Amino acid sequence: MRVLNGVDEIRAAVGHHLGYSGYRTVTQKDIDTFAELTGDDQWIHVDAERAAQGPYGRTIAHGLLTLSLGPRLVREIYRIEGMKMGVNYGYDRIRFPSPVPVDSKVRVGAEIEDVEDASGGLLVRLRFTWEVEGASKPACVASMLLRYVL
Repeated sequence: MRVLNGVDEIRAAVGHHLGYSGYRTVTQKDIDTFAELTGDDQWIHVDAERAAQGPYGRTIAHGLLTLSLGPRLVREIYRIEGMKMGVNYGYDRIRFPSPVPVDSKVRVGAEIEDVEDASGGLLVRLRFTWEVEGASKPACVASMLLRYVL
């Protein structure tokens, strides 16, 4: 776990990889629960029999489910201290280059891309990359904005 304390340490980390989370298995229960919560019950996610005959040979996680695992996994990589608070300000770019098949293991890598001064604080842009164990391409790549108040 990397701890960045205050503005100077955050700025010094720009362009540096912060590390990787551990792997987490994405189960059919995870996929089904996400489908129920969001109403996205497309067969490639929830119908194992039909998905076995489909393009991926089994069910796959929703792209947004993959993205939503980020906050949980990122907590294993880094922590920012010396600020009053931080909030999710949004995403600039999200891509899903490859699927997350059911029962595969995913992890996240993090890098600080940029830091900008913002009224009373900082706007930090982080690049998160979700990897599936054994896959040649990432499952998700996202540029997230976090707003920190000094």
